[in-house]
Amino acid sequence: MDELRQMVSVSGDPFQRLGAYMLEGLVARLAASGSSIYKSLRCKEPESAELLSYMHILYEVCPYFKFGYMSANGAIAEAMKDEDRVHIIDFQIGQGSQWITLIQAFAARPGGPPHIRITGIDDSTSAYARGGGLHIVGRRLSKLAEHFKVPFEFHATAISGCDVQLHNLGVRPGEALAVNFAFMLHHMPDESVSTQNHRDRLLRLVRSLSPKVVTLVEQESNTNTAAFFPRFLETLDYYTAMFESIDVTLSREHKERINVEQHCLARDLVNIIACEGVERVERHEVLGKWRSRFAMAGFTPYPLSSLVNGTIKKLLENYSDRYRLQERDGALYLGWMNRDLVASCAWK
Repeated sequence: MDELRQMVSVSGDPFQRLGAYMLEGLVARLAASGSSIYKSLRCKEPESAELLSYMHILYEVCPYFKFGYMSANGAIAEAMKDEDRVHIIDFQIGQGSQWITLIQAFAARPGGPPHIRITGIDDSTSAYARGGGLHIVGRRLSKLAEHFKVPFEFHATAISGCDVQLHNLGVRPGEALAVNFAFMLHHMPDESVSTQNHRDRLLRLVRSLSPKVVTLVEQESNTNTAAFFPRFLETLDYYTAMFESIDVTLSREHKERINVEQHCLARDLVNIIACEGVERVERHEVLGKWRSRFAMAGFTPYPLSSLVNGTIKKLLENYSDRYRLQERDGALYLGWMNRDLVASCAWK
């Protein structure tokens, strides 16, 4: 570790920067302090606008979030094209950015927009990324909907996904239901962590609501049940691609880059390497595994619209040509060079 310290740097090239955070993970693993580092990086509430901007910078410089949100929104818009009343349950609404473009798309719908109701679920620790509670997201989306003359309601549910029960979802008869799992299910402990297996429990709960469409966006990485060494290698491989892709867009002199990497990536990385059991909350699975979970819960694949594919290709024209988009087995994959990073698909 002492030798490694001489070779890594949070302001070096992508591999030196990644090395610095991987080393931090190993140090934390030895000291059994991974969980507290994860919490401190997550819950230190910087000036609200400041952290909003870290997340926002990452959102702007890399197409990962936009890709996930666009592909999910495309499936929802397609499934809801003839509906008058739409209820969207978002299991991790964050800053609500995903719904801005969907509200605009619904506003432009021939024959007028439907009545939209969004149930935004998010645990209280995510308040740090918004500088406050869910009402901030509700206000922002309501204002937007009003501007575009879309009838809109927002229902805030400030609880962790693990605690969600049927009565928290406010389902009403006569509404067409869409459920959105964007970058969220990998935080749910499964059968390898807890007998309650919230990962599969949530899928069964959602299936019981007979939604018209369920969207899944996840990082394409295999760290959930992997033993320490393969997990270390997988993390190294995955985040090498991630750090390289950031490097292409944000210069090394960019003063915010270190903050972006530290607050948005390093804490996940430390958690994957330093923590075990219940304390390891970053537990990614590859799409093949998600597929079997969805099938087991009674879902069937929902075909992706070709329109979405075109829109995302257009989006990627604004980024490095090293990003690649692939459609395989009814799912969309966004990768960096030869590494898949995010997968998106829909179910019904």
